[in-house]
Amino acid sequence: MSKAKQWQPPKRVERTEIVRISEAMLAEPDIPFDRTEDIARIASNGLDWDIGTMVYAPSDPAKVPRGPDGKKIAVFMTHGGASDWRSMEPLAAMFCRKRGYKVCSMTFPGRFYFDDPNHDWPGDTFDPDGTGAHNATAGQAPTGNIKVRTPIWLRGEAIGQDQYTVEADASHRGIYGTRRYAVAKPGTLFHLRMAAWPKAIVDAMKDICARHFPPSEWSIYVHGHSTGGPFVHTLLQRCENVKGLIGVENSPFGSLFNKMTGHDWPTPFNYILVRDWRELARYTGAELALKEGEKPLYRLAQVMEEIFALWDVSRKAPQFKAENWYHNRTVSCLTEAAQVAARHQGFNADETAALVKEYLDYGVPLEGKGVKPLPPLLHGICEYSRDHRPDKYEMMRAEYAKLSSAPRFEYVQLGSGIHSYWRAEPDLPFSVVPAVVKVWDEAIMNGWYEVAAA
Repeated sequence: MSKAKQWQPPKRVERTEIVRISEAMLAEPDIPFDRTEDIARIASNGLDWDIGTMVYAPSDPAKVPRGPDGKKIAVFMTHGGASDWRSMEPLAAMFCRKRGYKVCSMTFPGRFYFDDPNHDWPGDTFDPDGTGAHNATAGQAPTGNIKVRTPIWLRGEAIGQDQYTVEADASHRGIYGTRRYAVAKPGTLFHLRMAAWPKAIVDAMKDICARHFPPSEWSIYVHGHSTGGPFVHTLLQRCENVKGLIGVENSPFGSLFNKMTGHDWPTPFNYILVRDWRELARYTGAELALKEGEKPLYRLAQVMEEIFALWDVSRKAPQFKAENWYHNRTVSCLTEAAQVAARHQGFNADETAALVKEYLDYGVPLEGKGVKPLPPLLHGICEYSRDHRPDKYEMMRAEYAKLSSAPRFEYVQLGSGIHSYWRAEPDLPFSVVPAVVKVWDEAIMNGWYEVAAA
């Protein structure tokens, strides 16, 4: 406890210090480690699901360090809205090869491409030869009978083109451009999967932690980039040996993210966002503006060429998103989805109400008798992040302070980096990742997470 009082996270780490940390950490000898695939089938919400996880562990188990509580240190992490486990590999591998932590990096249900050795998704998110692909006004996203990329929630199971339509939404065009969605038709397997996955993702996280990190041996620290943030926040109070959040560009609980954005998600639950280059553009534009002001507008053609080139690489990732309404805790979507999943399982009125409540509770801190208190939360935000700004985190601080058992909450401002905080930059081949590993390792080892709720 004395260490916890003495050590406090830095308010800010300047770029010069981030470079120094990076150079020092990369010069350290590596701890030999293994990366293995864990593909597990779970039964949840009346359906089977195949879950892909990458596990990083020292080749010599004795190299796994123990924290102040005497237990081995584990990290459970998951990725953001566009991607899969690969975007988290720089951080997962750094925690393992430089500090010896065992890491489980889960891919959201539906996002793991099983049929390729590298798990690269083939082709593009929209079939360029699909009927209607060019039937759009100049500058607008086409709709109609277009074949799109869809999730694979179970190996060997395909969502056919007969199970959805493609619709465009321009309600937030100033932020996203015109977005296109695959809309699952009622009565189809696609529709049912879209209704049932929220419970499946929670059950998958709990299953991974139970199998890899039994409470008698391990203490778990969780990380969820961006959209992954609300999921690991859900896990914080549902897994007994989760000690706290090691968050960098992590969205908070869905209810708090809703306050951050100021709006609910605009579509029904059965709309799955199918991404294209516009998703890269909305981040790139804001990040360049934060770095350079208006200058990038004068080289817009070059910027767009760079975005298209990046998309050619990025489309190997899943690049679709079913999780928006969980991310935002959009009550109408969560309620309807739970009702559809309950109806499929033949639930009565009380059982249906319980599932609706369970869905809604995923997006808020739990309170009440017998509930595990919310453990400490340590966030990091990057200098050029579009959405993760200090004022939003001060809002979070105020909201957490209202809880009957308020958690310890702090955030560290990192003097470099963008929302995709692993992306290389001059003098920083892993961007802020080494600094993140150093600060969060110090927080764990100095007992910051051992402090009881305030």
